[in-house]
Amino acid sequence: MPLNQRNGRSRASRVTELTTLLLLLSLVIILVFELPPEVFSPSSKSFILAIGVIGAWRYSWWFTQAIRAMWYNRRVFPALRERADIAESRYRPDALYVLCTSFRIDPEVTFSVYDALVRDAADYGVPTTIFAAISDRSDIDVIDHVMTENGWPANVEISYMFQKGDGKRSAMAEVLRAISRRMPSHRSLMISMDGDIQIEPGTLARSLSFFFIKDDLGALTTNNRAYVHGGDVTKEWYDLRYAQRHLVMSSMSVSERLLVLTGRYSAFRAELATQPGFIDLVENDHIEHWRFGNFKFLSGDDKSTWFWLLKHGWKMLYIPDVHVAGFEELPDRKRFFKSSIDLMRRWYGNMLRTSGRAIALGPKTMGLFTWWSLVDQRLSMWTTLIGPTVAIMLTLFVRPSFIFAYLLWILFTRTVTATVLALQHGRFSLLWVPLLYYNQVGGALLKTYVSFRFNRQAWSRQGISAGEPSSPKAARRQRRMGHVMHGLYAAALVLCLAIVVGVVAPPDRMAVTILEKQSEMLESHDAAPRDDGYWLALALSDAPQGGSVQLPAGTLRVGKRFIEQLDATDKMRARTFIGHGGELPTTMRLGPSLAGQVQDSRGQTLSETGHLACQDANPCRLETASGTITLNDIDVRRAAARRG
Repeated sequence: MPLNQRNGRSRASRVTELTTLLLLLSLVIILVFELPPEVFSPSSKSFILAIGVIGAWRYSWWFTQAIRAMWYNRRVFPALRERADIAESRYRPDALYVLCTSFRIDPEVTFSVYDALVRDAADYGVPTTIFAAISDRSDIDVIDHVMTENGWPANVEISYMFQKGDGKRSAMAEVLRAISRRMPSHRSLMISMDGDIQIEPGTLARSLSFFFIKDDLGALTTNNRAYVHGGDVTKEWYDLRYAQRHLVMSSMSVSERLLVLTGRYSAFRAELATQPGFIDLVENDHIEHWRFGNFKFLSGDDKSTWFWLLKHGWKMLYIPDVHVAGFEELPDRKRFFKSSIDLMRRWYGNMLRTSGRAIALGPKTMGLFTWWSLVDQRLSMWTTLIGPTVAIMLTLFVRPSFIFAYLLWILFTRTVTATVLALQHGRFSLLWVPLLYYNQVGGALLKTYVSFRFNRQAWSRQGISAGEPSSPKAARRQRRMGHVMHGLYAAALVLCLAIVVGVVAPPDRMAVTILEKQSEMLESHDAAPRDDGYWLALALSDAPQGGSVQLPAGTLRVGKRFIEQLDATDKMRARTFIGHGGELPTTMRLGPSLAGQVQDSRGQTLSETGHLACQDANPCRLETASGTITLNDIDVRRAAARRG
């Protein structure tokens, strides 16, 4: 990987930014000119739900995080920094242990990482042991060369450990046991970092000093930046993620808790990191699930260390003015979407595997804000999908112009969000606007997918996977169940939204009554002959005022229940029955009690003729106490009298 970007963060070119600006402006102009004015009608409750109510809830929470982050960076942290700088001039840890894990990293990256680490450790002046958990013997030559270049500092010791190739958890556990055998004192500290993370000069002094001003501080982590080997979109995708991380970490630090201790660079009290329970959780972290059974975690060691500290009540802190730089590269540089989805699937799987048990600790253990932030992680993966789902429904089934309003909403809200992020992160990119939407909606879809399959784990760099049963039959059964449950939850969400916005109407009173009566008739073999009069009377009362009731093809039997229900109905809204007509006519058989009340245009009654052809040109009239009912396109016949 080329290292010509060390003096600045990776970012998109000016040509890409200009192109994005022109595309976004063109889209806004098209949407504004094509947007029908009636789309903003106050009576459009569906539209308000789609982009108003849910959006207000989600963005009020996000802006709460943003305000807390600003408060931390401008008020809380400066006071902490002042105290930490004073402590740094007076105190040093008794010993420093560095756990650095790497797996098949390019030699030039390894050299840069260890060179920066050794230089800073030598300047810090504390007895430092660097445990290099490596995978290839060539790494030893590179690290020895670093030590030679730096004159083999007297206070820095290198200890090599070879990884087993089953993930870095086992390597981390071996290093932690090696540190514990050295019996670290109360004032000893440990750093856990990845082998592709380069620290800046002064990182150790400016970060570790915080342990001497807060006795209840168990761990801390720092700000991140990326040196990305990839295209402009990839560079901005990583930088956007770090900007979002900076905001959330700053907000959570107000409560002196974090949502994760990143494996890129985190510092711990050595006496905590060498506790047997801490080491066992790092090496053998697992979960007992009602559907997946007991399975071990493959990655996510930073979630395990975080959970141990959270469970035992230790505080955590984010240091925003100290940066460590990661040499980032997508698994497949030519396929942005596939590679980014693979990475997010692993990250979200780690989050979902751990957040459930953390939520179970309750707000008393970690504080209400931290606890609710964990709950919100679970809720947001569904609420984020409400907006686009409703917008698609309304566009397809109600009014096509809704899509224009929704796109304008997306451009407006994501531009505001990107601006707020930029104010805190220090730079802005127009690519953040579409990437924010991709991260939010694509991430929500991925989270819902992973939440039903979080036992399936994979690590692209190591090429290993875990979590599923060893039996192919059991694995297939587990996967099928995940598909079924995911489908049911998604279908329930879509159905609820369809009912709320009016795309699908719930059954009305008439439909429910018809179903009830039909069920009663099917269940009873000795029931009286069918009488459709009940639901026909309800149809007249449920129809629009002055409208008509369209009857189905086939034979309808109407008896005394029709008159009884008309008398019981408060108001008859429609006064016309229209038959099916055509090759499938509607036949209405009236009982003897009604036959004398029906007459055609010539004045003949059904009781006289036994059959009336009620056509559109010559309709029939049914006289009732509630008023006259017109019969069109219906073949009316007199029903035979029932024999006793």
